[in-house]
Amino acid sequence: MAKDPSKTEKATSKRRKKTRDKGQVAKGEEIQKVTTLLAGVLALRYLIGYLYENISKIYKWAFTDAFDISINTGTAYMLFVMQTKNIAKLVLPIMLLLAFIAFLTMRLQVGGVWTFKPLKPKFKQLFNILAGLKKLMISPEALIRLGKSVLQAAAVGFAPYIVLKQEYHNLLPLFYANTHGIATYILSVGYKMVIYALIPMTLIAIADLWYKFWKFEEDLKMTKDEVKDERKQAEGDPQIKAQQQKKVMEFMVKRMMQDVPKADVVITNPTHIAIAIMYNALEAPAPLVLAKGAGPIAQKIKEIAKEHKIPIKENKPLAQALYKQVEIGEMIPEELYQAVAAILANLDKFRR
Repeated sequence: MAKDPSKTEKATSKRRKKTRDKGQVAKGEEIQKVTTLLAGVLALRYLIGYLYENISKIYKWAFTDAFDISINTGTAYMLFVMQTKNIAKLVLPIMLLLAFIAFLTMRLQVGGVWTFKPLKPKFKQLFNILAGLKKLMISPEALIRLGKSVLQAAAVGFAPYIVLKQEYHNLLPLFYANTHGIATYILSVGYKMVIYALIPMTLIAIADLWYKFWKFEEDLKMTKDEVKDERKQAEGDPQIKAQQQKKVMEFMVKRMMQDVPKADVVITNPTHIAIAIMYNALEAPAPLVLAKGAGPIAQKIKEIAKEHKIPIKENKPLAQALYKQVEIGEMIPEELYQAVAAILANLDKFRR
């Protein structure tokens, strides 16, 4: 499918999250095949001694002690359990390593994505078989898949040719070698063939991984109108705005309530308004408003004041004036000095 020329903008974080939640991520299948194959080859290479020892024990037992066993129900079950354990010892270490490498490769590519959405059946696509076949057979993706398959087949076919050509002069001396020498030679040559094949396969896998990430980013791009619409939805949604304002108010109230215990006096309306005031000549030349509020916030200020034994003074005109004129953290205006000073002068703290 041709790329939409109008999609010139990088995908937003919201678009990326939405796509990721659907299980749509950039990943390369070829790199996982190569790493798993390489891990298997290296495991066989370095566990060959362990495998040889265990397989030898099985064959030695089969051609010696096994002839003395009388086959019946009990011995048949015993033989089954014993051989199952022997096979598990041979296979499990390699299988567990391959499973771990496959998981690690996928995790490094896509991170922690856990979703079952890609497994949900898509019935619409089932009824559009012709379009699916057309996309599968006639598309740039199909040509790329074909190119990868041809290159990998060439790598797998060409590697044995190169190795056998190099080893041609070593084949005749095998006529004089013993069984152990022939087996060792065949294994070493086979290991060399696989490594030779893995080199171009790894390059193909890296190129495929780069292409998959590039294509994913290209498919994820948005038009300028889509970016604008998303920004409008995020900024203009009344619910989002209300939630943001609510969070800001909660933070401000929490911060304000933490300062109430520092107050010298709380001036009230008496029930609807409360203003917490502090006076410290070393910090400010005039008293400061630490907290103010109406309704439930005023009630909360008074409750904190009672808990910390802060005097609560009722002065309706002063409380209303302070609430309207002074913001939190500001000094009281000069015209209210006398009224506030009269209240502070009656407090035990300032009498002393």
